[in-house]
Amino acid sequence: MEIQISGGIVRRVRGGQGAPMTGLAIQARTIANFLPLICERAGANIVHNADANYTGIRFDTKVGPVVLEIPSGDRPYRIVHELIEPDEKGRTEVEMRRISQIYKPQGIAHITAEFLRTRGFLK
Repeated sequence: MEIQISGGIVRRVRGGQGAPMTGLAIQARTIANFLPLICERAGANIVHNADANYTGIRFDTKVGPVVLEIPSGDRPYRIVHELIEPDEKGRTEVEMRRISQIYKPQGIAHITAEFLRTRGFLK
């Protein structure tokens, strides 16, 4: 499933109709196709967030949403834990890991899934 966020309005993109066809969106779909079943059970969704300026794959884990942000340019992939309430420092997200762009989509999917599984984010 794909979700698009723009102007604070969240809408579901059904059947690819009206879905962004940018390079980041295509890359997110490619990685999502290689995610193992445990990630699919966690509710993995492709998110196009124009407000926060990222495209990524969001996992609804037992401790809150975790996002694999797809990089633009030559920056690394980032696995970010989005906090429901700001913490005592005022942060709304915590970067947990960076993944270099040297890996193929299969590798990114595998590294992400194993990171979430071994850290107890997935059931």
